[in-house]
Amino acid sequence: MKTVLVTGGKGQLAQCFEKLSKHYPDLDLLIMSSEEVDITNKSALRQLFEAKKIDFCINCAAYTNVEKAEEEKEKAFLVNAKAARNLAALCKVNDIVLIHFSTDYVFDGNSNTPYSEEDQTNPINIYGSSKLKGEEYIKQECNNYFIFRTSWLYSEFGHNFFNTILRKAEERTDLKITTSQTGTPTNANDLAEMVLDIIDEDDTDFGLYHYSNEGEATWYDFALAILELSGKRDQVSLTKSNAYKTVAERPVYSVLNKKKFKNTFQLEVPHWKDSLKELIDSLDS
Repeated sequence: MKTVLVTGGKGQLAQCFEKLSKHYPDLDLLIMSSEEVDITNKSALRQLFEAKKIDFCINCAAYTNVEKAEEEKEKAFLVNAKAARNLAALCKVNDIVLIHFSTDYVFDGNSNTPYSEEDQTNPINIYGSSKLKGEEYIKQECNNYFIFRTSWLYSEFGHNFFNTILRKAEERTDLKITTSQTGTPTNANDLAEMVLDIIDEDDTDFGLYHYSNEGEATWYDFALAILELSGKRDQVSLTKSNAYKTVAERPVYSVLNKKKFKNTFQLEVPHWKDSLKELIDSLDS
């Protein structure tokens, strides 16, 4: 039995891990919220790691509010960078494999082809900068790590674009959705399942990888697919908008190239529309 610590227990990704854990009888998931384990507190982390025999640490704790990060730079870097360094250092000392999540926002969006792990990073907002710094700290502090850059995460849990669109449809709210960004909606359940498969198989191909669903879309495309696949298209007036006022600048194009991931792990990566349909169907059943 492998003991797997999951931080950020109240977030959508950690909730996906909890939901899927029943399919992995050889993994004992210890899911802890920020109240139970504060990853910015190195001394509390040290005590936890000394008290329990942990084999893997999945870090789902993150500062993810892209807009607020512009005002709360120190807090964003504390959680996304300094705390990641704490985890990495303690994982090395305690012989724990660290699994960490980063973002497509480490890129500036000036490409017109999917970004690979070797492409130059150049974040254009505080959130992206703080996540990139976290990557750098992990690489410096420990050897046995997986960093997965992902994009546009959604699930049935928490506050995300998917749940917002479904709620707006129930409220019959008129929606204007931007076409000014292109990326890949990624079902957080797919990301969690992939990580659990890698842990279950004792894979040691450590390093940095890109993982998102296949294909690409604008936020408008994503909203339209959510409404059509859920049978709620007629409940909403949905129009395209190329004006999307935000405090934080966002990459215009941030699709991730998954070739390295697929070649290394030989795992299937679903298309975003197929995965979206599967999630909606499961909620209806």
